Amino acid sequence: MKREDLNDMLWFLAVAEERSFTKAAAKLGTSQSTISHTIKKLEARMGLRLLTRTTRNVAPTEAGERLIRSLAPRIEEIETEIDALMEIRDKPSGSVRITLSDHALESVVWPKLRSMLHEFPDIKVELNSDNGFRNIVEEKFDAGVRLGESLDKDMIAVRIGPDWRLVAVASPRYLDARTLPLTPQELVGHDCINHRQSRAGGLYAWEFEKDGREVRVRVEGQLTFNSSYAMIDAAVAGYGIAYVPESLVEKERASGQLTQILDDWSPMFTGYYLFYPSRRQNSPAFKVVVDALRA
Repeated sequence: MKREDLNDMLWFLAVAEERSFTKAAAKLGTSQSTISHTIKKLEARMGLRLLTRTTRNVAPTEAGERLIRSLAPRIEEIETEIDALMEIRDKPSGSVRITLSDHALESVVWPKLRSMLHEFPDIKVELNSDNGFRNIVEEKFDAGVRLGESLDKDMIAVRIGPDWRLVAVASPRYLDARTLPLTPQELVGHDCINHRQSRAGGLYAWEFEKDGREVRVRVEGQLTFNSSYAMIDAAVAGYGIAYVPESLVEKERASGQLTQILDDWSPMFTGYYLFYPSRRQNSPAFKVVVDALRA
């Protein structure tokens, strides 16, 4: 069927529904003569009379009624599908995949997305917790979350969280049996809970700073994890000193389960950024997620 045939049939349905060329013309925003001429051309192409015309009435013929029964359900189905597509346009939907650390997940990303997702039930979000640096393009992530100092230059970056710091903590039971370390170098003689960087594979060298002096210490201990939460649990159990994000141990410090040490050596880190390639800006669902995280 040619496109002009479909358009002519839509006009035929309008006339048949209104039982009037005048009313159909007003509904379609065209002239009565144009519609009359279009219907005559349609009848000529089909070789069938579709409408009976009198001075007072317009009514479908038997062939016209049959055509109506055939066309009307299909047109209604198309209109329903178009309406559904328009709802998608007006109501963001789709999937968004983000790779991030456990600290970024708990301290910044999940608290901001938790309430937003109730408002957008058609948006699906996958938050992949991994403390390593992933290639978001190769691994088909829509975005990643990193500290400002670790961003790739060819990515769009949006700040989503405040500056924060790592702190050294240990249980009172552990500290009571040992000499309290007063400098980062003194950690070498202690049992420390190591953090393995997932993608790089190496152990994290603890970073400290005081009065402009930066110090990195490679510590030793019985345990190594790639999760801050496991490190905190081990520290509470007395396995040694852990170096973890300050916000994650607020409850343990307040309850006396953990004691903070080397406070004057704990440096501030630039806050988290959401980063992504420019092509992701075209997704309505992704825009909703970005707006929620930057709020």
